[in-house]
Amino acid sequence: MSTHTEIESPPPPAVSARTLLPFVLPALVVGVGCSVLFLALDWIAEKLADLVWEELPDALGIGGYSALWIIVMLTATGVLVGLVVWKVPGHAGPDPATMGLGGEAPLPPYVLPGLALAAALMLAGGPSLGPENPIIAVNVGLAFWLGKKLVPKSPATMWVSLATAATVGALFGTPIAAALLVSETLAGKAMPMKGSLWDNMFGPLLAAAAGSMTTALLASPSFDLGLPPLSDPGWADLLSAIVVACAAAVFAMTAVYAFPYVHRAFGRLGHPMLTLPLGGLVLGLLGALGGELTLFKGLAEVKEIAGSPDGWSAGEFALMTVVKLAALLIAATCGFRGGRIFPAVFVGAAFGLFAHALVPGVNPSVGIAAGVLGVLLAVTRQGWVSLFTAAVLVASPAIIALMCIASLPAWLLVTGRPQMQLSEDGSAIR
Repeated sequence: MSTHTEIESPPPPAVSARTLLPFVLPALVVGVGCSVLFLALDWIAEKLADLVWEELPDALGIGGYSALWIIVMLTATGVLVGLVVWKVPGHAGPDPATMGLGGEAPLPPYVLPGLALAAALMLAGGPSLGPENPIIAVNVGLAFWLGKKLVPKSPATMWVSLATAATVGALFGTPIAAALLVSETLAGKAMPMKGSLWDNMFGPLLAAAAGSMTTALLASPSFDLGLPPLSDPGWADLLSAIVVACAAAVFAMTAVYAFPYVHRAFGRLGHPMLTLPLGGLVLGLLGALGGELTLFKGLAEVKEIAGSPDGWSAGEFALMTVVKLAALLIAATCGFRGGRIFPAVFVGAAFGLFAHALVPGVNPSVGIAAGVLGVLLAVTRQGWVSLFTAAVLVASPAIIALMCIASLPAWLLVTGRPQMQLSEDGSAIR
């Protein structure tokens, strides 16, 4: 007779192919559509940026990135976005400080044009935010509205999950990021359908694959910074990864803790035509201090500083890091519509290069990956997405093992603490 009781969890119920096949067509359509909308928004923002940062300064005979022009353009961007938030129906969506990478209720259709316009103006004007939060909200709202119109009996959660995964796949140019995000979102929650995790991820992963392939075919994006591969990491590299990741996480947490207080300070002004122009002015002053590399979402700028890791001194990298983190904090709290991941990547990369410049023994590839990992863990509190982003910047399998180890002590520093996202009442989310 057995002396102990064995507790076995029953396997998840089987899901037949017939159950999953109806997801194929909606996932493909949503995936392609979300990618096209993202690319259209990005194209419009690039054309506007060329106009205001290159063509217009050239016509006026002034430097496009002179301190005065940076201050004028960031302030003007605040005025324009403020007008959109004030006058456009729906006020360009909810408070961006409360928005994350999906998970919010779909926005009504009349809000979406204003949100897209505010995001395009922000991306062109130079504030330190990325397109991820607003374009996810736009795609989710549009997919939900069209999906329920065309297929009234379809579950609402299906369109939300498909559009979120498709947009994340389009943003990163790979479905892996979406798969990691979806699996992290489903952790600890009831599955949308009976079956295994992979059954529940079938539709979103297919949508993400369609979205990423569409982006790859039309735009050929690449997150690889072209750094030398790390072929034979040693104990020094492991120590560097742990120290840099932990230090970057602590550094980024300073902005996370300040987030609700700065948001509350802007909120006391009470009107978007006060908060956004003032925020733009502050961002302009920061941009004039940090230089043109500290403007915009930061992805192209990361490639520039990573392409010459010894091209700046430790002091210059430190200045870029501090200015960019401050700019992210201001832009995310004063009302600009944008996401926090892409500028956080620049903060982490600049922090890692600062570590390399300060201690030349820190491999620049390790420094950048570990810096990005630490900052993203603090800002997003999403481990898989942080690990993926840090690893994809450096095309080296050895980096993955180092980042997995470095993420553990860095996670202990940030878990249970506030996130860089607020609840509806303005309090920090933990």
